[in-house]
Amino acid sequence: MTGEPGAVDQNIQHSTVEHSEKHTDKGEGATYICPMHPQIMQHEPGGSCPICGMDLVAKENTAPSGATAVVDKPQVFLDAVVIQNMGVRTAKVDRKILEKTIHTQGLVTADDDRLLQIHSRTGGWIEKLYLLTEGDRVDRKEVLVDFYSPWINQAQLKYIEALEEYDMTSFDPSKKTEVGAKVDSMRNSLRLLKVMDMDIMRIKNSRKVQNTIQLLAPQGGVIIELNVSEGTYVEPYQSMFTIVDLSRVWVMVDIYEHQASWVRKGNIVEIAAPAISARNWQGVVDFIYPEVDPKTRTLRARITVDNPDEALLLNMFVKVDITANSTQQAVLTVPREAVILTGERETVIKSLGSGHFQPVDVKTGRRGGGSVEVLSGLQQGEEIVVSGQFLIDSESSLQASFLRMSE
Repeated sequence: MTGEPGAVDQNIQHSTVEHSEKHTDKGEGATYICPMHPQIMQHEPGGSCPICGMDLVAKENTAPSGATAVVDKPQVFLDAVVIQNMGVRTAKVDRKILEKTIHTQGLVTADDDRLLQIHSRTGGWIEKLYLLTEGDRVDRKEVLVDFYSPWINQAQLKYIEALEEYDMTSFDPSKKTEVGAKVDSMRNSLRLLKVMDMDIMRIKNSRKVQNTIQLLAPQGGVIIELNVSEGTYVEPYQSMFTIVDLSRVWVMVDIYEHQASWVRKGNIVEIAAPAISARNWQGVVDFIYPEVDPKTRTLRARITVDNPDEALLLNMFVKVDITANSTQQAVLTVPREAVILTGERETVIKSLGSGHFQPVDVKTGRRGGGSVEVLSGLQQGEEIVVSGQFLIDSESSLQASFLRMSE
């Protein structure tokens, strides 16, 4: 029934195949083909294509003797109306830096540079504790404890003795330099034991041993570990407190192995916390750890984030978007939709102008931001098809099949 869909196309295809076979069955000699429809061929000169009316031209046979010629996909000609109806769109092959956004999750941790453990420099007892519990906030130089140590008291006595000896040098100036050095040495001993200059000055003026000394917070922050209580005896190796400054934190993220080449130090990061709505933070990739986890096949990266109001809390989960680029130099790229994946081959339809198109095989590299890196097969500035390319490739493949049938 002539009204069935596709009947006209089947008749045209059938007639072109019959026409091709009719001329192929004739004797050997030169073969004449249509430049636009290479499936149309004959062995006598002077004919024309029944499809487009173009004169047939002699076909060049470049295959070596006894070998099968490798036929590239032939050109395809499309009328302007057909191009419009197919919605064919083209784009230029261009150079640019490939970028992509890597989406992952992270965990807020303390910045090690802002995490301090407070130790005594010698054994002693906590006489008074000014902190109540973990989570207390302290300011820089705020008093933490009153600390008693017999070893610090002994150092105070030696300092007082050196001071008194120095006072006596007024009667023997020849010893002033020697004794002055001794005073400085005893003062430095007290400083090494974390005795503050204010307390040292008090000892110097009063010439009396201070029964306890005060230990101060070297930085402001939050007490996240409190390991002592009043009356506790501590040794130098024991951590009494841990103070963290949360004005800057780290976010630890895991990157899949195949994404590792995209992430590098200095990448800009956008961070959002599901627990804190309508709020974003910006960070920077600060360090990439030099090993892949053998179980998860992921690579760990560290992000530094300013947190001035301390809204990001330790161990909080956050969403992380890393803006990454594959290289610092521009590479040859095409839009991702332009590449046709056909098994082991990757094909792009190149526009030759005036309605002529030809499929070309390409080798691609990285993908990112809607673009694909082209390693070979195209040159900068060439025009390629980004919409309608599948129909053009199918037509070219059909013509190539007719060519192989005729050989």
